Amino acid sequence: MPSRRTLLAALPALAAMPASAQEDFPSRPIRILLAFAPGGGTDLIARTLANAMGPAIGQPVVVENRPGAGGNIATELAASARPDGYTVLMGNHGPMSVNVSLFPNMRVDPERALEPIGLVADAPLIVVVGPKSKAQNLQQLLDEVRAGRGAVTYGSASNGSASHLAAALMLQMTGLEAEHVPFRGAAPALTDLVAGHLHFMITTLPSVVGMIQGGQVRALAVTGDSRMTLFPDIPTVAETVPGYKATAWYGLLVPRGTPEPVRAKLASAMRQALSNPDVVRRLREEGAEPSTMDGPGFAALIKWERERWAQVVRQARITVD
Repeated sequence: MPSRRTLLAALPALAAMPASAQEDFPSRPIRILLAFAPGGGTDLIARTLANAMGPAIGQPVVVENRPGAGGNIATELAASARPDGYTVLMGNHGPMSVNVSLFPNMRVDPERALEPIGLVADAPLIVVVGPKSKAQNLQQLLDEVRAGRGAVTYGSASNGSASHLAAALMLQMTGLEAEHVPFRGAAPALTDLVAGHLHFMITTLPSVVGMIQGGQVRALAVTGDSRMTLFPDIPTVAETVPGYKATAWYGLLVPRGTPEPVRAKLASAMRQALSNPDVVRRLREEGAEPSTMDGPGFAALIKWERERWAQVVRQARITVD
C-alpha cells in the first residue's frame, strides 16, 4: 500500500495531467451534433462552419446529424457526452429556449447542462403571401387579418416551430387573431399558400427564396431587427410593428464542465471561421448573418429567449403533437 508521502509526491503529477491534456487539445477529430436532418439550411450552415473550423483548430470537424424529438435527442446526447471538447452541439432557438415550454417532461435542461461557446449566426424569417393575395405590404395584410376577425388562416412547418412562434408573436403584439394551420414541414404549407388555401405564412428563407425569386409568393417583411443583405428592399416587421423581432439563431455549446482553455480554443476557431469571406458569403446566401457574440452574450440571449417564448407559448396555448 503506498505511503502518505508517496501519494503526496504524486499529486503534482496528477494535477498536471488535465492541464497537459488541455494543452494538447485537440488531438483527434471533433464532432458537431446537429438536431436536423441532412440537406436543410441548418445543415448547410453547420457544415460550412465545420469545414472552416477544421484548419483553424488543426483537426477535422465533422457534423453528425441526430434529428428527432424537436431537437431534444441531439441536446441530450451533447449533455451526456464527456466534457472534453470533442463533442459540440450546434444549438438553435428551439431546443435551447423554446422546448422547455413545449415539452413538460424534458430529461435535460439545456441551460444547466450546456455551456455556450458563442453565437454562429442569426437568421430572420420572412412573411410571405400567395400570388392571389391583395396585400402588397405588411400593413395591408394586418388590416386583412383584423377585418377577418379570426377567419384568416396562416400556415407553419409544425406546432411550436419557428414559423408558428414568429406568427403567434406578431399576432399577439398587434392584438389580432388568426387560425393556425400546422403542416409537416414548410414545403406542404407553402404549396397551400400558393394555391390560395392560406392567407399568409412566416417561414425560413431557404425554404422560400426560390419561390420569391420565381414570383410564386410575395415577400412582405423580414422578422429580424434590420433588413437582409440578400433582399435589402424588403422592410422589417418592426418597421410596421415596433419592437418586433423573431429570428432563428444558431450557436455552439459544449457539455458543462468542459475546461476553460478548451472552450477558448473552440471559440477562437469559431471566430476565425466566421471571419472567412467565403463563410460569410455562404451564410448570407442562406439568409443568416454571421455573429460575433461570445459565450456570456450567447448565454444571456438563451435566457432572454427562453423567458419571452414561454410567454408567447402560454398566451397562444401552443402544444406539440
